Amino acid sequence: MAQHSAGILMFRFADNLLEVFLVHPGGPFWKNKDSGVWSIPKGLYDKNKEDGFEAAKREFNEETGCRAEGDFIPLTPVKQSGGKIVTAWAVKGNCNAGSIQSNSFSMEWPPESGKQQTFPEIDRAGWFSIREARKKILKSQSGFIDELMKLLNYQEPLEHP
Repeated sequence: MAQHSAGILMFRFADNLLEVFLVHPGGPFWKNKDSGVWSIPKGLYDKNKEDGFEAAKREFNEETGCRAEGDFIPLTPVKQSGGKIVTAWAVKGNCNAGSIQSNSFSMEWPPESGKQQTFPEIDRAGWFSIREARKKILKSQSGFIDELMKLLNYQEPLEHP
C-alpha cells in the first residue's frame, strides 16, 4: 500500500514575480545535495485516520514553525518515484525562511558506529522564483508549480530582473 503525504505550497509575489517557498531535507544524506532535492513542506499521514488538509497544515507548522493561513487552493496529487502519493494545497503567505524551526529525528550516525545523533527534519528553507524553484524541487513535485502558475494565470518572465 502506498504511503500518503500532505503538504502546502506557499507562494507570494515579490516585485510582481511569483515566488514559492521550498524546504531542504535535513540530515547527513542531504547535506551536500541541492538541485532536485528541495520539497514543499509536507509529511506522512494515515489517510484512514486523518484528513489530508489538516495533516498538511500540521506538517507545515512542524517543519517550519510557521502557520499557513488563508484561502487554500487544492492541487492535483502527485506520485513520487518511490510510490508515495503527495497531496498538496497552495496558499498565499510569507513565512520567514531565515527563522524556520523544524522538528527533529534521531538516527545512528555514522553508520554502524552505535552513536545516535539528532538532526532537523528541515535544515533550511527559501523563497525561489519559478525558474529557480524548477531547479531545486524534486522532479515529481514540479507539477505543483505548473498547476499553481495555471491557476494564477501567471506567465514566467523571459528574463529574470
